Amino acid sequence: MNLTLRGGRIEDAKICGSICFEAFKTIANQHNFPPDFSSPEFVIGFISFMLSRPYVYSVIAEIDGRVVGSNFLWEIGSIAGVGPITVDPKVQNGSIGRRLMENVLDRAQKQRFAGVRLVQDAYHNRSLSLYTKLGFEVREPLVNLQGPALGFEIPGYSVRLANERDLDACNKLCKRIHGNDRGEELLDAIKQGTATVVEHNGRITGYATLIGFFGHAVGESNEDLKALIGAAKTFAGPGFLLPSRNGELFRWCLGKGLRVVKAMTLMSLGLYNEPKGVFLPSVLF
Repeated sequence: MNLTLRGGRIEDAKICGSICFEAFKTIANQHNFPPDFSSPEFVIGFISFMLSRPYVYSVIAEIDGRVVGSNFLWEIGSIAGVGPITVDPKVQNGSIGRRLMENVLDRAQKQRFAGVRLVQDAYHNRSLSLYTKLGFEVREPLVNLQGPALGFEIPGYSVRLANERDLDACNKLCKRIHGNDRGEELLDAIKQGTATVVEHNGRITGYATLIGFFGHAVGESNEDLKALIGAAKTFAGPGFLLPSRNGELFRWCLGKGLRVVKAMTLMSLGLYNEPKGVFLPSVLF
């Protein structure tokens, strides 16, 4: 097998998106779980988004010139996020995934990121084993929740669209909870019109880039997150991720009719600060 790795190009979006869709669909079907993505077109669009972003590093795997997989490193702030990593189901179990992971971890080390994080499907034993072998630690059990929009308001907690004037307050809040901010992601979400903030007693006490698979949220209290979840018009993609150790918020979501799609795991390599507040991670971290 003549495996080579190279950087990603925008013209790789179609083939990489198709492989990503098939890879996630295949592993989900093997474990009797619904696939994360509804169509190849959605994934192709998302891969195009990543390949066009200056803060997303990409690596493409080829065998004899044929694309067989890809991986991405989100180079955001002091913490980098990995994914999605996918390998063509026809050539899996040939160490291609390991090579793709080693490549992005080498990149993260050269770029001097303080930490690297990822989220994996808890049912996928092989990926859990690979990431553990590469040095990742399990940090947080998660549940993927989905259901109809709640249309629910928390008295005293008002939710509105975020704007660029909110950046400083939101970044300070995120840094207070996680030890680092995610300002570039938040700015992107503001420009796309998906970011929201919650205000309590006249100040910002929480924000969300999106209540969905690719968005994250932080808050001073569970009431902040309840307000953000309750105001969401939809739970984008496969749904949103919630740390299952947060029993109060988990029970509240279940009581509102949301259902658990699957369990997932947040893992980290390098610097990790135990959160000092409540949060919803994205599928990156």
